[in-house]
Amino acid sequence: NEADKETVSDFTGQAKLKSEVDKLKTEVDKLKQQLKVRQVAFSASLVAGGKSGHECTTGPFPTNTLLIYKHVVTNIGNAYNSNTGLFTAPVRGAYHFEWWIIEDYGGHAASAVLVKNSENVFMAWEKQGSASNGVTLLLEVGDVVFMRLLANTVARDNEITTPPSVVICCSPCKTETAAL
Repeated sequence: NEADKETVSDFTGQAKLKSEVDKLKTEVDKLKQQLKVRQVAFSASLVAGGKSGHECTTGPFPTNTLLIYKHVVTNIGNAYNSNTGLFTAPVRGAYHFEWWIIEDYGGHAASAVLVKNSENVFMAWEKQGSASNGVTLLLEVGDVVFMRLLANTVARDNEITTPPSVVICCSPCKTETAAL
């Protein structure tokens, strides 16, 4: 019977059309999320001001150690976790990171390596005095960035260092493609 075949055909066509519309809606939502740039920035140090001496020194340790910045001054967007020391990119974008280190005057060099996912990116290292470094990285949603103290080196904060001797700052910059 021809009427039944047309009804089944119409139903199948509508189901395919609805499925295609749902896929397109999902794709549009993904694209909107990629274009959306949230405000993300943080600044943190190993210790709060007012501490001195060995209270301000982390390390030396016999192996590489993840640095956890407990004193968070700014954490817009909550992308930095002060319990784990990990920054997780909430949106795709160009992020700028800067960090400073100072040695402990006790014969140990100071170091801090910026790590993206599991790859060492840049390092600041100093035997006498202080050093800094910075980098801008294109991060995808979910990329993880953290700082690592190298084996047998130290990182030191103190109450008079401005900015704190180990600081990480970042913010996503909107990335656009222009037609030529």
